[in-house]
Amino acid sequence: MKTYSTAEEKEKALLVVVLTKKGESKNRKTDEITRLALSTDLEVEGVFSQNVKDFNRATVIGSGKVDEIAEYLKQHPVDVVVVDYKLTGSQIKNLSKEFDTRVIDRVGLILDIFARGAKTNEAKLQVRLAQNLYNLPKLADMQGTSGRFGNGGVGMRGPGETKLELNRRLLEKEIDMLKKEIAKIKERRQVNRREREKNRIKRIALVGYTNAGKSSLLNALTRENIYADDKYFATLDTTSRKLYLDGETVMITDTVGFISELPHELVDAFASTLEEAKDADLILHVVDPTATSLTDDKEKYYIESMRVTNKVLDDIGATQNRLVVYNKIDLINDEFELKANEIAVSATKKIGLDQLKIKIKEMLV
Repeated sequence: MKTYSTAEEKEKALLVVVLTKKGESKNRKTDEITRLALSTDLEVEGVFSQNVKDFNRATVIGSGKVDEIAEYLKQHPVDVVVVDYKLTGSQIKNLSKEFDTRVIDRVGLILDIFARGAKTNEAKLQVRLAQNLYNLPKLADMQGTSGRFGNGGVGMRGPGETKLELNRRLLEKEIDMLKKEIAKIKERRQVNRREREKNRIKRIALVGYTNAGKSSLLNALTRENIYADDKYFATLDTTSRKLYLDGETVMITDTVGFISELPHELVDAFASTLEEAKDADLILHVVDPTATSLTDDKEKYYIESMRVTNKVLDDIGATQNRLVVYNKIDLINDEFELKANEIAVSATKKIGLDQLKIKIKEMLV
């Protein structure tokens, strides 16, 4: 069990890392859920982990580990326990009872980060849709079926409707409404896209693992001031800016960052945003080669982050040209070999940007 802390007094959390795959990196899993927790301003009091082969249907982790964590919490109470796994509603309820503490899973934590970061109307709609898609299957497990409404009323479908049925129907109704609102925004984006195609304006999409430096690179290339922060999912909103290449104008778009085991609720909700990558003429895959373990700076993570990003791109059908951009090169001491369609830059130190623009123009021809 390890402990990580932050300087300020914040809501306290205990993290539970669940390892389910052969050869899975415990360090990487621990680091990622820790960074996710810190991005929600949680103070991480400790981390427990377990390799799980035979799932306990009631709690995912074994009963012995549940007892161990429960005993720890009696001596070191926290505000929330975060389980790095997608839990069912009944599993959340069972663990909350065992720990006598609020429990959230990995998806719930990521959704909280997205909710905090949503600034535009579109991002807020997408996050709300993702939250509803996440909560819908959990209603029965989390709420039970007790409690009935009498003879119905305005907005109720029939007499004696259970509270569960009412909540499910209201949630489904809101999901339908959110999908329609997002579809309208998608249509407006498609109109703008057709206008750009009509004017023969090339489009570039910045993609990559969360916190790879996409927004910083957009700022450096366009000399704009887009919000960038050293936190996971600091950018949720699709931001497009003009980029001038020797008299030619192209549009470059920053997109939401990727992460391992990206919840399908978020992929579904942010589908219209991800289409910016699918429909671009060129994808700039931004990579942070400096990303290392919190506990072992020799353990490099960028290879896995590249695999995750490439898988998401393949899954959404983004098969066009990709240029890998290694960012933060000023922080690298060891040289690493660049392959074809790879380039190294530093967005903050303005290193390699002219060469990047030349490479972009070559690949857009």
